[in-house]
Amino acid sequence: MEENYPLAKWLSGEMTEAELKEFQAQPDYAIYEKIKKHSSSLEAPAFDEATILTAVLNSPKKEVKTISLTQHWLFRVAAVLVIGLGLFFTYNNFSAATEFAENGNQKNFFLPDNSEVVLNSGSEIQYKKWNWDSNRTLDLEGEAYFKVAKGKKFEVNTALGKVTVLGTQFNVKQRDNRFDVTCYEGRVKVNYNQTQIVITKGMSVSFEDGKMMQLPEITTHNPEWLSHELSFYQEDLKAIVGEIERHFNVTLELKANNNNQLFTGVIPAKDINISLEILATTYHLKPIKVDTNKYILESLDAL
Repeated sequence: MEENYPLAKWLSGEMTEAELKEFQAQPDYAIYEKIKKHSSSLEAPAFDEATILTAVLNSPKKEVKTISLTQHWLFRVAAVLVIGLGLFFTYNNFSAATEFAENGNQKNFFLPDNSEVVLNSGSEIQYKKWNWDSNRTLDLEGEAYFKVAKGKKFEVNTALGKVTVLGTQFNVKQRDNRFDVTCYEGRVKVNYNQTQIVITKGMSVSFEDGKMMQLPEITTHNPEWLSHELSFYQEDLKAIVGEIERHFNVTLELKANNNNQLFTGVIPAKDINISLEILATTYHLKPIKVDTNKYILESLDAL
């Protein structure tokens, strides 16, 4: 579009007299005249730099508050508690659980699947709670009786052999170099070295020094030690002394010649005097009480 130079010259007052007459004769001149009249009365407000700067400097300042964590010991205590609880939770859920029965005591507890375990004196079990569903394994040192929850399975490992649960009630005993397993209900699979055998209700099996013994059929519904009786099958004097020590939490000092006589039978274990009297009669010993927790078993042949 062609630039309107005459309008610009008229607004700036640069028209000659002839040009002005010609421009005023145009039809739109009246409109141009009104625009020029009103625009001349418009003024831009003056910019007062000094006034604006004074207003900014004199405006009220908001106080900025800074909280120092070092001055607030509660924050530090809370942080320590949070970390401590986290470590406690991790330890209790991811570390191995240990159950232990001290000498002179038995301990009853339940596994995560509600299977019941009773530990005999001087026995220990370790297992992992946090991944029990995928790692149903227990490590046993000593003797324990298991009442397995219906439909549940797990393995019991000892230093001498392994027992695999097939839904049952059973007893496992590992002392020194002897490994005994007795089944009271259902059946269990027993692994000892390269030998594997499945035993059912009423059956017992024993391994000692690499040899397997098939024990006579049992008629009891649970281990005798739960009723404070000590049951032995072809066991030597040292093994019997060890069981009595654990059961009563005492020390028995054996002063006798080597006696290789094997004992089979049940010894009542509610009163230590009765237990020692039976042992002394069987092996020709004299029990001598030294103090509350110590006895000497001396051979009658040496007196």
